[in-house]
Amino acid sequence: MGNGDIRVRGLAARAGGWSARHRWAAVGIWVLFVVLAMGLGSAAGRVDVDESQALKGETKTAAQIIDDAGIDEPAGETVLVQAKDGGLKATDTEFRAAVTAVMDAVRATGEVSDVTSPYDADTVSEDGRSALVQFDMRGEAETAGERVEPVLDAVAKVQKDNPSLTIEQIGSASMMKTFDDAFGDDFQKAEYSAVPVALGILLIAFGALVAALLPVLLAITAIMATMGLMGIVSHVMPMGDVANSVMLLVGLAVGVDYCLFYLRREREERAAGRDPQTALRIAAATSGRAIVVSGVTVCVAMAGMLFTGIADFEAMGLASLMVVAVAMVGSVTVLPALLSLLGHRVEKGRIPFLHPESKLRRKRRGGVNPESRFWTAVLGGVLKRPVMSVVVAAGVLLAVAAPALGMKTQNLTLDQEFGDSLPIVQTYNRVNDAFPGGSEPAEVVVKAEDINSPEVQGALADFKKEAVASGASRGPVEIKVHDEQNLAFVYVPLVGGSDLDKAGASLVKLRDEVRPATLGKVDGVEAPVTGQVAGSHDFNEQLTGAVAPVFAFVVVFAFLLMLLSFRSLTIAVTSIVLNLLSVGAAYGILVAVFQHGWGASLVGAEGVGAIVTWLPLFLFVILFGLSMDYHVFVVSRIREARLKGRDTKDAIQHGVVTTAGVVTSAAVIMVAVFAIFGTLSMQSMKQMGVGLAAAVLIDATIIRGVLLPAVMALLGERNWYLPKSLRWLPDMTHDEAPEVVAHERKDEAEPVGV
Repeated sequence: MGNGDIRVRGLAARAGGWSARHRWAAVGIWVLFVVLAMGLGSAAGRVDVDESQALKGETKTAAQIIDDAGIDEPAGETVLVQAKDGGLKATDTEFRAAVTAVMDAVRATGEVSDVTSPYDADTVSEDGRSALVQFDMRGEAETAGERVEPVLDAVAKVQKDNPSLTIEQIGSASMMKTFDDAFGDDFQKAEYSAVPVALGILLIAFGALVAALLPVLLAITAIMATMGLMGIVSHVMPMGDVANSVMLLVGLAVGVDYCLFYLRREREERAAGRDPQTALRIAAATSGRAIVVSGVTVCVAMAGMLFTGIADFEAMGLASLMVVAVAMVGSVTVLPALLSLLGHRVEKGRIPFLHPESKLRRKRRGGVNPESRFWTAVLGGVLKRPVMSVVVAAGVLLAVAAPALGMKTQNLTLDQEFGDSLPIVQTYNRVNDAFPGGSEPAEVVVKAEDINSPEVQGALADFKKEAVASGASRGPVEIKVHDEQNLAFVYVPLVGGSDLDKAGASLVKLRDEVRPATLGKVDGVEAPVTGQVAGSHDFNEQLTGAVAPVFAFVVVFAFLLMLLSFRSLTIAVTSIVLNLLSVGAAYGILVAVFQHGWGASLVGAEGVGAIVTWLPLFLFVILFGLSMDYHVFVVSRIREARLKGRDTKDAIQHGVVTTAGVVTSAAVIMVAVFAIFGTLSMQSMKQMGVGLAAAVLIDATIIRGVLLPAVMALLGERNWYLPKSLRWLPDMTHDEAPEVVAHERKDEAEPVGV
């Protein structure tokens, strides 16, 4: 076959070739797609996840009953009145006067309803030093934080008039306002600062403004398009702010990475002396294919979150999957079109002293390969002593992962999440000390055909009595009846308070012992137990049940994709094992830092005794997907070198050192972006940021720089082993060597703009 008859195979290569030939059409289609997605998404609006959809089990049942009844539960608020020196008692005149002053002050604002005296509701502590004034905010609970400030000011004035007492307000509205004031801009600052950080790193990596702007431009347009698509899709699967934040994080990471892989390969080929057109075609055939394989693998990993059955996780998974798919498509279509249009102008805006391209050319003229000296030195030692390298690297990773065996997960309480950084946390602790469980009571939603029938009323009275007698609660148990809807809300402070382990045990006793013995004996009565502790318990139960299917789905499908993409059973197996090691090490670091507190101060955190419930599964899915970026890119380069005639050891060294620059740049960007989230005030966000940053750093250094080449060196030709029984599998390798691409007919593409 003559050179003129050679055709490049593979979706990425064909897409890149078409885009380079029809560059204005490709750019126009991309811009039209982004604008249409945003416009349609804006017109459709976004449907957010609501509480009744968030979980299964009793929490969802209770929320559904309340929704069906048309009851909008108000935001409840509490004012703690407590003697400072222990001298005053709730029965003293001065104490009673302060309680009355609080009730009058909050009523006078016109923003509250159902103000309840502690002497009527029996919300006086056992030692008689503390009392709770309870009331509801008027209007919708979701916006109560915007209206609570006059009430807080009124309570603060009463506190000023009564210096011998501690008078503090806490509740869903006041906490909402406090968090918005303290941390409302945290996420926006993190999201906004991520872009300039990525751009700064890219400027250092490329040494030219135009080349650095391209990856950021691609990532931002992919994110914009996905935001529009999320609005459309939310009418089928509700989305939310959490899904939006995760989408931004993942979109920036993969969008920049994919463009970086493509652009660096194109520049490398031009530095090797190829004309821009040929360099672009080689990049499309090689890095473009790696991007498609990586993108599909990441999408599969993100799809694993759809198996949790938890609405927020499903939203995060779908949003992440969409942004990865959009970024992948953009990387293999509009990016080659832009590079074709720009030609050598991609080097415009060069930064002084940062001219990697000119350095590469000078090295080439001197006969020196453009390979990283550092990684060349490291690889030399690794390939010389592969057994020792595997033992040491794997040993280090297993040692780092060891603390994960004792991982404890739970939804973080207020004091764990924010420490002592907010005054309201101290109020929360004081309320829990005086009234264990009072700040977060269990809520029993009782539904009956006739809520005022003697049988139901008797069962409610028995439940109230047994809740205390069983030891599940110390009281007081409060009952609110909604006659018209035939509903009753029973509020039960759980023994254990902010200790979720003890409070969880009280919840189980309430559900499994007290309820069946009282309300459960009345036919036709439903009584699901909800509340903060119940929600945490149900979330843990559901998430625990989802771990196995999610892990199995992600691992099995990632294995199959690697097997089909490289037609090697060995590569598929080692890919999974190495990624699991990386995830395990990240888990170990999380447990060591945030559960045990080892070195927590170094990252501005503290040991809170637990990892937030949702993080382990979230990290597994995200890290398993993102780590495939590096793995596919490095192994593709090794395989390409092997197919060109190099022996396995030489191919390993060539593949690792020639990808070292792009992998390092991509890893630095990811680590920097994730580390920004580690600077937020919330411990859960610190855990996410540190976990992601540590895992990416480990993956790009120990895994890809040491363990992968050492394992491949030990396996030798067995790296490319495919059993005869599997040779029927479709060939998705699309082997395109640069030499083949370079000889393809020049008349198939338009001249490249310079």
